[in-house]
Amino acid sequence: MAINPQAPSVVVMIRPHHFSPNPETLPDNSYQSHEMAEDALQLSQQAYDQVTEAQQLLQVAGITVHVFEDTTTETPDSVFPNNWFSTHLGGHVAIYPMYAKNRRKERRTDIIDLLKQQYRVQDVIDYSGLEYDNIYLEGTGAMVLDHVERVAYAVRSKRTDSLVLERFCTQFNFEPMVFDAQDEAGIPVYHTNVLMCIGSDFVMAGFDMIKDTQRRQQIIQRFEDSGRLIINLTEDQIRHFCGNALELQSKQGRFLALSQRAFDALTHEQIALLTQSVTLLPLNVSAIEMAGGSVRCMLAGIHLSKR
Repeated sequence: MAINPQAPSVVVMIRPHHFSPNPETLPDNSYQSHEMAEDALQLSQQAYDQVTEAQQLLQVAGITVHVFEDTTTETPDSVFPNNWFSTHLGGHVAIYPMYAKNRRKERRTDIIDLLKQQYRVQDVIDYSGLEYDNIYLEGTGAMVLDHVERVAYAVRSKRTDSLVLERFCTQFNFEPMVFDAQDEAGIPVYHTNVLMCIGSDFVMAGFDMIKDTQRRQQIIQRFEDSGRLIINLTEDQIRHFCGNALELQSKQGRFLALSQRAFDALTHEQIALLTQSVTLLPLNVSAIEMAGGSVRCMLAGIHLSKR
């Protein structure tokens, strides 16, 4: 099976043993639930079970899943590994600086070691030291990458510093496309991957949340020029994590992994458009969504060649 630059066939997932919404990320993540779970143990067990079930459904679809256990109580958001590392064709790995202090403990050498053992890794570029200068770029949460056209789309926020974005783009051969996006209350979108999903043949995004009409049109034009179908998501659909999806590929074809909540919020027309190029794969991650992220955040796509 040829490697599809946009849709990986391998992902890394973290199974949490003590999951909880992270109080450190609550101030700037408006998608995080403000209600604390009545039963923290029950929520933690639910998250564990949902990651296990998601892993099984992905494997049935032919996706290779590397699952790592997180047994500590210090990393409530560890279920979202896409924020601290990313992988790139040609054997490149990036490690990122994280905004919330307790999220910095999520970085694990055993995951990087597994990648080196099983895949061809040429170099690991570590930006995490920039945290000491209060400069952050939270991986493929902060950036949504068009691996085909080599564009890094990024919403300005505390978690996306344009300086380190420029540095990443220079080293990894992407063109930065930075823009502002906010909800109706004027609150900035904290991560680009909540707003936008780029597939091989389509892009779905909350384009209306990009208030600068000229910038919005430029971005839409870029996608149209690349031949992609444009699917516009409403702000309500963004709140239901419709933009937080990831296209994957196996011998069975291309899939769009998204949450059950996101799937339920799509219109019949949108589903019909998407199923022209992908099979929708809804995963129930309702417990994890309380932490303000969904399926895309849970999957670190591996764009590396096997050894």
